[in-house]
Amino acid sequence: MKSVTIYTDGACSGNPGVGGYGVVLLYGSARKELSEGYQLTTNNRMELLAVIKGLEALKEPCQVTLYSDSKYVVDAIEKKWVKKWQANGWKRNQKEMALNVDLWQRLLPLLEKHTVTFIWVKGHANNVENERCDFLARQAIASGEKNIDLRK
Repeated sequence: MKSVTIYTDGACSGNPGVGGYGVVLLYGSARKELSEGYQLTTNNRMELLAVIKGLEALKEPCQVTLYSDSKYVVDAIEKKWVKKWQANGWKRNQKEMALNVDLWQRLLPLLEKHTVTFIWVKGHANNVENERCDFLARQAIASGEKNIDLRK
């Protein structure tokens, strides 16, 4: 399997509000950057979508080291919260439904396809690639073109 490094970040102006994500994919000397803006979304949705878009960009199963500054995303995977939510009919507890179910359902098959190690990095702490992702996400927010977030 190829070893790929992915950095991701999501951002939102208002929460909910206008949002965007940024992704940097690194494989050997190859580099690919992705970003898109959305009209009405949340920060957590953009963090999740960044991870999804990064993994969807891979053309074959890969060994992935994925860096994110989102505790929401990293903890949900590493602490297996998302698997518990799924097993409980997407409920976090007896009363509360899990949020962003549509995106979690999109992410889980990608985690089966690829071998992914999630690493949390502190945001805005001079990590060059994380800062680049933040720049891409904010640039996407500022751009004139925005997608519609079809959240459920």
